[in-house]
Amino acid sequence: MAEARTPAQIEADIVRRRQELAVTLDEIGVRLHPKTIMGEAKAKAMSAVDRTAGRAYVVTHRALADVRGQLVSEDGAPRLERIVPVALVGVAVVGLLTLRARRRD
Repeated sequence: MAEARTPAQIEADIVRRRQELAVTLDEIGVRLHPKTIMGEAKAKAMSAVDRTAGRAYVVTHRALADVRGQLVSEDGAPRLERIVPVALVGVAVVGLLTLRARRRD
């Protein structure tokens, strides 16, 4: 059988529970405050941007390493048999774009 509680014990329990409820309500108020919600949304967005930028960096770094591997030998010497055609294509593209721009004017 349960022990009978004194009025003082009941009153102390009520005071303690009121304090706990006040703390809980304060926490809910902070969590639901518009500034808190906006701050959390901003942090999530920044995290997503950071992840995306990190992934883009990794992909770009890999692509550049692959291109470098195609244009430079393992000892660091340029592979002219691959660089010259790429350079010629680049010059041709720039030349065509320049001619096209001049014809528009």
